[in-house]
Amino acid sequence: MTFRTFTAPIAVLMVFAALLATMYLGYASNTEKNLHDFPVALVNQDVGDMLDGKPANVGAQVTGALVAGMPSDSIDLRVVGIAEARTQLQNGDVYGAIVIPSDFTKRLAILGAGAVVPGEIERPVITVQTNPRVGPYTTGIMQRIADRALTQVNGTVGKNLTDQVNAALAQGTPVEMSGAARLLLTDPVQVVTAPYRPMDDGAGQGLVAFFYTLILLLAGFTGAMMIHTLIDSVLGFTPTEYGPWFVHPPAAGVSRLRTLLIKWGVIATAAPILSAIFLGVAAALGVPLGSGLLLWLYGSLAIIAVGFTALAVLAAFGTAGLLVNLILFVVLGLPSSAATVPLEATPSYISNLAAFEPMHQIYLAVRAILFFDAHAEAGLGQGLWMTLLGLAIGLVLGVLVTHLYDRRGLDRAAASDPAPVAIPVMAG
Repeated sequence: MTFRTFTAPIAVLMVFAALLATMYLGYASNTEKNLHDFPVALVNQDVGDMLDGKPANVGAQVTGALVAGMPSDSIDLRVVGIAEARTQLQNGDVYGAIVIPSDFTKRLAILGAGAVVPGEIERPVITVQTNPRVGPYTTGIMQRIADRALTQVNGTVGKNLTDQVNAALAQGTPVEMSGAARLLLTDPVQVVTAPYRPMDDGAGQGLVAFFYTLILLLAGFTGAMMIHTLIDSVLGFTPTEYGPWFVHPPAAGVSRLRTLLIKWGVIATAAPILSAIFLGVAAALGVPLGSGLLLWLYGSLAIIAVGFTALAVLAAFGTAGLLVNLILFVVLGLPSSAATVPLEATPSYISNLAAFEPMHQIYLAVRAILFFDAHAEAGLGQGLWMTLLGLAIGLVLGVLVTHLYDRRGLDRAAASDPAPVAIPVMAG
């Protein structure tokens, strides 16, 4: 036993711990500081009205103020019509919308006149629509963005309206405004927050898409690990311990490529069964499933794609493939999945991983099936094609590497014992 026996595992663990901390703590901390390109729709439906005897469109003024006041490096503010805003909300292209109604200026004019005339007057309303189907954390970010922006706009509109009322009173018969009227003028706009297409209670505020993605990925990832170990044991390439019993049958003499094909066959057979189990449990628990058949089909494909790729990595790298798979599918996958914190609120080194990380692609497809009526534009298209691409990469990697190893005569070491051995290991 050498000094390296202790130092090598510790060094690997140190690097692994640093990677874990960088990914997971960086993912969850400083979401406001990391905010970039957060997509928000802004709709101005205001048709305008007369204010102080002149035509005016306060909605347009508010729109201009919001565009000028929103930090462009943090917020991707998109000024669109109401139809386009709804389309982008339905496809998850924007995380919320700020809607100024058609009678906004008219209600402000009535409010100004009502400041000196007794009676009940409703404040004009600006609606903030959140999009909880995109992800649970996006709602809170959207509300904070809208609250800060509209509080400033409300103060500006209130000051202008108060000045106009005071000027009009100065030119006519002096009338004293009540304190309640003055207070109303300083805060004239009512901001109403409402979710766009609220979800059923069974959706867990959007978290079921994340956990469904997670079980699909784990089925492929951990399934590959188990199949790799069990098949190698049955074929005699690795020993197996059952408590104190050590079993090592003779090697079957199967080529690397054929061994990989056997493992792929097992995961391909198991995938539809596992996907059906997940679907059945979800239905029993009252989870809204969207298209159940499509979710089963895609779930089977996702398990196969992850399983095939993980097995190919193990065939290429051997024991080191365990660590490679763990990093690829879990350590890098969870933070870049966008399943809880949106990518626009994570550091760039994490959001950039989403371009190729398997978990993000699976999440996009699962979320689209569950919450966005399986629209291709809502992520199903990207998730499907990227999953197929991942499967193709796994197939090519596995076949090429194992075929190359076989051609070079790099056979797996055969067991020295001609027959299965079961040896009890005694302590002491």
